[in-house]
Amino acid sequence: MARLFGTDGVRGLANVDLTAPLALELGEAAARLTIQGRPASGHKPKAIIGRDTRISGEFLDHALAAGLASAGMDVIRVGVVTTPTVAHLTASSSVDLGVMISASHNPMPDNGIKFFAHGGYKLPDQVEDQIQELLNTSWDRPTGAAVGEVEYDDDWAEKSYIEHLMTSLGTDLHGLRIAVDCANGGASFLAPEAFRQAGADAVVINAAPDGRNINDKAGSTHPEQLQALTVASEADFGVAYDGDADRCLAVDRDGNIVDGDKIMGALAVHMRDEGQLAKDTLVVTVMSNLGLILAMQEAGIKTVQTGVGDRYVLEAMLEGGYSLGGEQSGHIIAKKYATTGDGILSSLLLARMVKESGRDLADLTSFIKRLPQTLINVGGVDRSRANTDPAVQEAVTAAEAVLGNTGRVLLRPSGTEPLVRVMVEAATQSQADGVASRLADVVKENLAL
Repeated sequence: MARLFGTDGVRGLANVDLTAPLALELGEAAARLTIQGRPASGHKPKAIIGRDTRISGEFLDHALAAGLASAGMDVIRVGVVTTPTVAHLTASSSVDLGVMISASHNPMPDNGIKFFAHGGYKLPDQVEDQIQELLNTSWDRPTGAAVGEVEYDDDWAEKSYIEHLMTSLGTDLHGLRIAVDCANGGASFLAPEAFRQAGADAVVINAAPDGRNINDKAGSTHPEQLQALTVASEADFGVAYDGDADRCLAVDRDGNIVDGDKIMGALAVHMRDEGQLAKDTLVVTVMSNLGLILAMQEAGIKTVQTGVGDRYVLEAMLEGGYSLGGEQSGHIIAKKYATTGDGILSSLLLARMVKESGRDLADLTSFIKRLPQTLINVGGVDRSRANTDPAVQEAVTAAEAVLGNTGRVLLRPSGTEPLVRVMVEAATQSQADGVASRLADVVKENLAL
């Protein structure tokens, strides 16, 4: 059987790839595995389920709860929250398993399921594989009082997470005006409330979810509204989240995009100056722009590169004892405060840096010179052969020879979508465009389904 889990849980078109029966089976299997590895205590283990604002999240929520409870776990459904909320609750309370229903930045018809172990960490690949192996296998189902109970408590989740954010921030943000785009997703209540409690003047858009408008021309994948709002409202800067708010992108006061590379680069220097950057090292992925790597070298900060996915960034941080890492897409992990990428937390830390430094965001990030980059998503291809097909590999080698030390090539099969990503960085935009276009043509021709 093909691997069910991708780089960030199980994801696909809701009610086609990701159905209620599959959600129920995943709940059963995850509960069975959790219970197998738990010492006998006389108390039933506990799971929490959160979801973003997609309409499909409602039936998946109920199906997961049914599966978990049928296997003997008590379940608390916490309603619409962010992925970092589920991670925080799983880390800070007596919860054995956390489940988040979200397809993150994907379009509304998609959805996904990702699991967190006690402690707030996403499950390793091998544990996800164990869950998959348990699907549709025979087992002795609990009966009577041994089955789990299901309750709903969104108030506890929201209060606990907001309190955690305020404690992590550790200061007030009075005097700052910040434009906030919630993508009509999980941050729609939590982000405005966090900025309000911190004392900032938040100008908020796309915080009226209706189950269908999540990520719809809004949020971190569509920053145009935020750019216009930031300039029109004379905000100090703006921030935009994706559907489950585990990522954050920013906009300076003039409406220019500040991506995840620039955010974590500026935070790294600020933390280093405050003595908070462990081993003077920033963890990044292979998708980070070469300009960030060069800027960190110039600043005396080392970088460690990982595969794409904030889970792999976190693994490297834990293994190496590092305190900050992230992705160009805006997943940023401040390990002192969180176990996963947290968009709202990142935006609060960004605001704190702006206030404490007395400098604007454009100035704080100006030392990172982004190399021209072109990213082409090639669909309708066999992504499993992206790194093995001889013709494709020959084209990559030729492209690297053309670029030399002035750029780089990255060919990567997507872990969440049926496509291959072709990324090229070069000394000029025209060169990056040309090399990427030629490589994309080779991928499409040789890997076509």
